[in-house]
Amino acid sequence: MRGELLTAYFQENSLVKQHLDSYNKFIESGLQKIVDRVGVIQTSIEGFELHFGQIRLDKPKIFEADGAKRNILPSEARLRNLTYAAPIFLQIIPVYNGMEKEAFSEVFIGELPVMVKSKLCYLDNMSEDELIAAGEDPADPGGYFIINGSERVLTSIEDLAPNRIMCTREKDNTLVTAKVFSTRFGFRARAVVERTSEGMLRVVFPSSPKDLALTSTLRALGLEKKEDILSAFSSDKAVRNDILLNLEMDTTKDKESAMDYLGKKAAPGQAEDYRLKRAEILIDTYLLPHIGTAPEDRLKKARYLCKMAEHAIRVAHKEIPQDDKDHYANKRIKLAGDLMEDLFRYAFQFLVKDVSYQAGRADARGRHLAVQTLVRPDALSDRIRYSMATGNWIAGQTGVSQLLDRTSFLSSMSHLRRIISPLSRKHPHFKARDLHGTHWGKLCPNESPEGPSCALVKNMSLLCEISIGEDEKNVEEVITKLGVKL
Repeated sequence: MRGELLTAYFQENSLVKQHLDSYNKFIESGLQKIVDRVGVIQTSIEGFELHFGQIRLDKPKIFEADGAKRNILPSEARLRNLTYAAPIFLQIIPVYNGMEKEAFSEVFIGELPVMVKSKLCYLDNMSEDELIAAGEDPADPGGYFIINGSERVLTSIEDLAPNRIMCTREKDNTLVTAKVFSTRFGFRARAVVERTSEGMLRVVFPSSPKDLALTSTLRALGLEKKEDILSAFSSDKAVRNDILLNLEMDTTKDKESAMDYLGKKAAPGQAEDYRLKRAEILIDTYLLPHIGTAPEDRLKKARYLCKMAEHAIRVAHKEIPQDDKDHYANKRIKLAGDLMEDLFRYAFQFLVKDVSYQAGRADARGRHLAVQTLVRPDALSDRIRYSMATGNWIAGQTGVSQLLDRTSFLSSMSHLRRIISPLSRKHPHFKARDLHGTHWGKLCPNESPEGPSCALVKNMSLLCEISIGEDEKNVEEVITKLGVKL
């Protein structure tokens, strides 16, 4: 009975379904979102801009030495040590003083490696006989890339869930921290509210000055009066006592003095205007960017900080237990599509800078500013291919792209379903290596390497599926219709 169930399940579901779904989502919507996020290239030439339109991917092609362009199958890419990649075309509209002077055109901006058996691949939806004719193994599930003739797999990375409050006690038990990995458009900012053993509350975030008081930060964000700050917290006795203590010790009295306090700490010895501007940049850009980066989002950030502080106080007073970092509900898996999205965003920024530089250079030499001549496709393609070929990813991550293990069919399947932890192999990390109750049905309890990587390198269980995520706005719309107030 169990064998029949597994057979029926795998007739409809692939062992690498998570990679294929994730990559398909990336090419269908992820690429366009990255392009829309940039939107415009501001060049050094006065009144000249380049606006981006739709991005389009063609099927995998090869450019021969004689200039010929033709379709390429994975089997040929393996035999000839080529990269199985698709050309990327982008609509770039030149704008002179707010006027579109010429019809926009699609420009070839580079190549994107194609995942075998994804929607871009020729092997997708091929029958068994067609696969054999194309020189492929009908049992091969795909889910990997072919870079310079080598089969490479992007291993899934396990990480703590972003935009979620995690409250823990530090080792010496004198400090309780409420952390949030605030993530927005690939930018990740770790925001922390600390509660000391004396009951003092501090805020820490990227580029923030040391020992920044919570109440001063709340005043800078718009909760000016003592009553406003107290009303943002619950009427719990322990919470109220801690907040009253912090208000008593606070040296600032209103928004202006709080911004001045923040500016003096962030840019000591600078002019007042510069200090104020620096303080505004800090709280808008670096503090909880997932809530927003505009001045009108400051009150929302203040209320979110209040929730974080309340969580830390209640954990410190043992009213609620601390969060378990190893609970799998607090983890997220970065699949191939997410990793490719990070890499493309990084490479696309270089392309944008290069186009801006080429435009300035062409103008200085008195050349006609034709869009096709300003774009160097190698600026994008080379960076993507380098990371895919070496495994060196953005943010200093290594070993992300690995040579697919072809020792046997089982070893290939195991490699495609592998999940690695970003934690260092050198340190003990006993709790992170333990088998947790929430791994049941998600991770295999037996399959893990011996030695320093033990339990930091894991494998998905046989019937485990990983969802590819949903846009937050869609979820917000649904819960708003259900009557939940955001």
